[in-house]
Amino acid sequence: MAAIAIIFGYIETLLPIFTGIPGIKLGLANLVTVFMLYVFTWKEAAVIATIRILVIGFLFGSLFSILFSLAGGYLSLMVMVWMKKVPGLSVIGVSIAGGVFHNIGQILVAALVVENIKLFYYVPVLLVAGLVTGLLIGIVGQMLIRRLKPLL
Repeated sequence: MAAIAIIFGYIETLLPIFTGIPGIKLGLANLVTVFMLYVFTWKEAAVIATIRILVIGFLFGSLFSILFSLAGGYLSLMVMVWMKKVPGLSVIGVSIAGGVFHNIGQILVAALVVENIKLFYYVPVLLVAGLVTGLLIGIVGQMLIRRLKPLL
């Protein structure tokens, strides 16, 4: 699963940013995290997410990108673990929460690193982006979980 997440992360580095907004990505690699959370355990999901973030960061990013990705990834995972326990909440809803909180985690760390509170003006854009990408990843994730979970 780590290899799949790394491949998705690499593919995402090749995709142009269609939004024209810096830092906005689809979150393909997070699809693996959502899948792991529902098919395996949150601990295994955390291990795979950590491996993916570190490998992609060292190969294609920087120490700052690793820091931002770890913050977003861990906050996202914690929120998704909690939201998964909410009765009636679908994979899509959990993924949306994950997408939104991934961006919140990243902007919080970015504001601390650059010591500039004006970065919070970017929050509305990041919230919408997290909602949209979380929705898309959630739809695909839900389909994969339904089809692959019985086979594992």
